[in-house]
Amino acid sequence: MLTNIAAEAGVSLSTVSKVVHRRRDVGAATRARVEELLDRYSYARPWERDPSTPRQIIAVFRDLSGPYTLEVARGIVDAAGELGINVVTGTTGRRSISGWLEECVALGAAGMVIVISMLAEEDQRRIVEQRIPVVLIDPLSAPTQDIPSIGVTNWSGAREAVQHLLDLGHTRIGMVAGRSHSLAGAARVHGYRAALEEAALAYDPAIVRSTDFDYDEALAASLQILRAHDPPTAVFAASDAQALGVLEAARQQGLGVPDDLAVMSFDDTLVAAMACPPLSAVRQPFEELGREATRILLELAQGRPPASPRIELATELVLRTSTKARTPAVSG
Repeated sequence: MLTNIAAEAGVSLSTVSKVVHRRRDVGAATRARVEELLDRYSYARPWERDPSTPRQIIAVFRDLSGPYTLEVARGIVDAAGELGINVVTGTTGRRSISGWLEECVALGAAGMVIVISMLAEEDQRRIVEQRIPVVLIDPLSAPTQDIPSIGVTNWSGAREAVQHLLDLGHTRIGMVAGRSHSLAGAARVHGYRAALEEAALAYDPAIVRSTDFDYDEALAASLQILRAHDPPTAVFAASDAQALGVLEAARQQGLGVPDDLAVMSFDDTLVAAMACPPLSAVRQPFEELGREATRILLELAQGRPPASPRIELATELVLRTSTKARTPAVSG
């Protein structure tokens, strides 16, 4: 919210922060402009807040090892920090979702953001019956309509990525996909298949492998794809971690990227731009995901349910040097 106010006022975020905290080193005209926007956005200054209102939320992840997780965590923490709210971060590795729900109630927290997890029916029932404010980011399975979830346009993002490869002249496109039980993973496969179908190209399971969003599994799967009887000239990976596995498999097979193999990813976390070569990718709006989940959660805590139980944020295609136009094979 403060970032939006700073942009609209044409000042820095630090200037807005100074106005919020009654610092004196801000000009009168600038202060008035920022104050007007704070009022318009219904931003509660620290001294205006009800001391009985919970100032803590819990963010629970499956793990904290992947680049996706860290990007989303940063969005949640930054958004909460702007609102003066603390974030307790944890994983489901040693404490179940049920255990975290108990912790949420025990701490008197405003609610929970749960990222890429499977909610058991019992946990869903408890959330609904006890009215525990919960927002899901990229749930592995579709939750009940009473629990809001947020994600991105996985299907259209994947379709756009494959369409880009088709436009470059690739007609043999493999995929390192996510698991079918993952809503995001399944949607990306469907987007991949839709692009092929629109181009009148047959789906070939010989050059498609499903793995977790994981480097090691993707490396093994990519080696299988690249060793196929009729290997692809391009591979679409369902995540950056998987795309890094594709790059390593190409190296082990003596294939140059993008000259011999074009590689397209989905996520565009920080590692995508640092890969060798830098990855073309479908960018997820990670910061916005975290901010939107935090905003919805705090509104739930105040008894205001979202207008829709499912919110999808738009993705964006980012082109780097891991993809290029296909060079036709020279016949002897």
